[in-house]
Amino acid sequence: MSVPIRIGVAGALGRMGRAVASLIAEREGVAIAGRFGRPGAADGDLAACDVIVDFSTAGASAALARRAAANGGPALVIGSTGFSPGDEEALRAAATSIAIVKSGNFSIGVTILAGLVEQAARKLDLKDWDIEISEAHHRLKRDAPSGTALLLARAAADGRGETLDDIAARGRDGATGPRRQGDIGFSVMRGGGIVGEHAVVFAAEEEVLTLSHSARDRRLFARGAVEAAVWAAGRESGLYDMRDVLGMRD
Repeated sequence: MSVPIRIGVAGALGRMGRAVASLIAEREGVAIAGRFGRPGAADGDLAACDVIVDFSTAGASAALARRAAANGGPALVIGSTGFSPGDEEALRAAATSIAIVKSGNFSIGVTILAGLVEQAARKLDLKDWDIEISEAHHRLKRDAPSGTALLLARAAADGRGETLDDIAARGRDGATGPRRQGDIGFSVMRGGGIVGEHAVVFAAEEEVLTLSHSARDRRLFARGAVEAAVWAAGRESGLYDMRDVLGMRD
């Protein structure tokens, strides 16, 4: 009998952490090696894991990545969002020593959507087609735009050969003037128990193309994260995302 992959769960007390732990218990070939709340696991706990799935906070995830890299492991699957530039740099540095799968969304559908968005942005001339992204989440979500909205926006920016920070229009209020050509705009809704709704709109003068995704149950994100953990265990160092996990990088 093969030895199961030992998966730790960081942010274990949160809704996503609980969903991940539940799915690990149901899946063959994996076992829970530990459940950790903030600020994280002790070094001994890290050594007991082949990979840790982390849905905590951006700062806690960056700190965990630094400690895992210093200890030579384990691999990490990070679903936290709202990272600062310093947090992002910490993850990139850690990924030179360990495997890190980081994604704003672990849904298979969203991963495919991002690929379609990139292709559409590459084909549709920015002189004729404006890009707007809308997203809606539950009232308790703390960051905006969502990690998924940013993931989709980066896909669109990549399709146009641009850097998202240079063309993102994060908020509009008052006399903003005409829309700047080439910008990627965002609109955000927070309310109730909405799991996740995302739409990417390509708008031209005579037609509108909308690519969208609706999440019905947050277990779909947990399921993707567990599959990413299986993929990441024993993987060589590097910073990966769900396109790598699904073999869509090329």
